[in-house]
Amino acid sequence: MTDISLTHITPMAVMSIVISVGVAFLIHWALYWIALRVARHSRIEPVLLPAIFQPTRWLVVLLALGAGLKSIELGDRVEDIWAIGARMIFALLVGWLIFRLMRAGKAMLEARADISVEDNLKARRQRTRVGILYRIAQCIVGFLVIAMMLIAIPGVRTIGVSLMASAGLAALAVGAAAQPALKNLIAGIQMAFSEPIRLDDVVIVEGEWGRVEEIRLTYVIIRIWDDRRMVVPVSYFLEKPFQNWTTKTSDLLGTVFLHVDPTADVERIRARFVAAVQANSRWDGRVAILQVTDHRADALELRGLLSARNAGIAFDLRCEVREAMLAFLRDEMPEALVRGRQRVEAGEGLAGLGLTRPSDAAG
Repeated sequence: MTDISLTHITPMAVMSIVISVGVAFLIHWALYWIALRVARHSRIEPVLLPAIFQPTRWLVVLLALGAGLKSIELGDRVEDIWAIGARMIFALLVGWLIFRLMRAGKAMLEARADISVEDNLKARRQRTRVGILYRIAQCIVGFLVIAMMLIAIPGVRTIGVSLMASAGLAALAVGAAAQPALKNLIAGIQMAFSEPIRLDDVVIVEGEWGRVEEIRLTYVIIRIWDDRRMVVPVSYFLEKPFQNWTTKTSDLLGTVFLHVDPTADVERIRARFVAAVQANSRWDGRVAILQVTDHRADALELRGLLSARNAGIAFDLRCEVREAMLAFLRDEMPEALVRGRQRVEAGEGLAGLGLTRPSDAAG
C-alpha cells in the first residue's frame, strides 16, 4: 500500500514553510516597491505594474512553498499529488499573468488612440485591430492554459494517447459542428487586417443606419440611430454588400431636394441656398451648390449639395438648410411654389362647361 503518512512533518518543518512563504511575500513586496520607484523616473506605463502585482505574488509564493516542501518527507502518494497540483497551479498562474499583461497592453494602446477627436480614422483603425487581436489571443492563451493543466495529470495523458486513433473522426465531427463559429472566427482574423469596418464607422446594414459600437470575435454590434442594437455575424461584412460612410474619412456630402414652379427664378434660389449653407455653423466650407437635376411638366427638381465633417452633422445641416429654404420660398418667393395649371380652350370647352363667350351674351 502506498505510504500517505504525514508523520515526518515536524513543527520545525511547518515553521520553515511558514517562514519561506513569509519571506516570499516580503521579497515580492520589496521588488514591487523598487519597480514602482523606477517606473516613476522612466517611461514605463503606470498601468503595467498594478496589472502584474497579484499573479507574480502568488507565483513567488508557489515557488517558495515548493522549495520548502522539498526538505520534508511526505510519502510517495502525497508527493505525487503535490507535484500534479503544483504544475496545474503554476500553469494557471502563468496564464493569469499573461492575461493581465495582455489587458494592460490593450489599455495602453487604447489610451493612445483617442476616437473622440474629429479626425479619428487612425485611432479607430488601431482600436479595431487591437480589440480583435486581443480576443483572438485570449482564446489561444485560454486553450493553452487548459491544455497544460490537463497534461499535468498523468491519467489524462494516457487517455489522450489511447484516443489518438479516433482523433481524425473526432476532428471531422467537431469541425462540422463548429463550422459557423470557425467561419466567423476566421472572418474576424481576416477583418482585423482587411478592415472593411472599424469602431465608430457609420454603416448601413440591412437598410438600417447606425454606427459600429463593438466588434467581438464572432459578431459585431451596430448601434442604430434610434438606440436599438443590431447584432451581425462577422462573416456578413466579408460576404454581403453594405454601405460604409467613413471608410477613408468621415467627411460627407448631403443633399437637399426642392421642387419649384417651372417659371421660378433659379438663380435667385441658388444664391439664397448658398447663403443659407454658408451661414450655418455646421458647414465645413467645402461644397455648397444648387443644380437643376430634373424637369417635369409641372415642376423643376433642384438638388442642393452641401458638406459636413461627419454623418451626424450632415444630417442636421440638411434639415436646417431645407427648413430655411422652404421658409424663403413661402415668405419671399411664393410664386416659385409648385402650382397646378389647367388650360380651357374657347368654343367647345366653354360650351361643355355651360358657359358662353362674352360677345355672344352681349348679342
